Amino acid sequence: MTHSTITLNNGVELPSLGLGVLLSEGDEASTAVTTALRAGYRLVDTAAAYGNERLVGRGIREAEVDRAEVFVTTKLWMTDYGFDSALRGFDTSATKLGVDYVDLYLLHWPWPADFSRTIAAYRAAERLLEEGRVRAIGVANFLPEHLRALARETDVVPAVNQVELHPNFQQADQVAVHQELGIATQAWSPIGGVYGWAGGNGSVPPLQNETIGSIASSHGKTPAQVILRWHLDQGRSVVPKSVKPERIASNIDVFDFELTSDEARAIAALDTGQRGAVDPAIVTPEVIDLTIDPA
Repeated sequence: MTHSTITLNNGVELPSLGLGVLLSEGDEASTAVTTALRAGYRLVDTAAAYGNERLVGRGIREAEVDRAEVFVTTKLWMTDYGFDSALRGFDTSATKLGVDYVDLYLLHWPWPADFSRTIAAYRAAERLLEEGRVRAIGVANFLPEHLRALARETDVVPAVNQVELHPNFQQADQVAVHQELGIATQAWSPIGGVYGWAGGNGSVPPLQNETIGSIASSHGKTPAQVILRWHLDQGRSVVPKSVKPERIASNIDVFDFELTSDEARAIAALDTGQRGAVDPAIVTPEVIDLTIDPA
């Protein structure tokens, strides 16, 4: 077996493991997508903010895999929040990707200081879902209070919340809220390579952790494979990023073993409670300053 799926709250099947393309650029980005699809991946996760939707689309076409078999996720950036602007943002992303529909469309971050625009953007996503232009809608980086505020103002429960989650930052309370509301948890930076988890915050990066290394040795696997298996065993979807063919192949080679309960507990004990990325409670377009190509 080279993949498994999670059934979302609207019945759509989300691949458990896919390719993330944050910071993937140029030919390297499109080649990574083609390599991953030919290796058996069926989920590709991008975003307007990554600046590589055209490259992702090219990689999908060059892989020559039936479009219906490829689960495409992209995300709306905050500067396109609002109802009409969100619809335009989606059109721009679909055009860049070269697709007629998107499988999963996410709001990339909450915008707590202007949550009315966040609500309006999600209502636009609801419209796209109703029209069949997307198969599922959701959010990314939303804290529990954001999810509950969204639920009070909109009709469709997000199918997915994609959040930073790895052995050093496990977010048990956040995941519990997802389970309560019927939202699937998808982990970005699932191996823990993001930002401060290069060790700058004083903690050992997950890939260098002795506990994970010992578990990997016992299974004849790499530390990255153990971390990905840990996520899958807990029912999450993951989108590890790589542009190296050997790592792309290695990251999907995780369906032939399982962790023991003792190993899972050992990894659970590594949680520091410290995130590596920006706090969603304070994020604004100025905090993460970038410009989205409109064409």
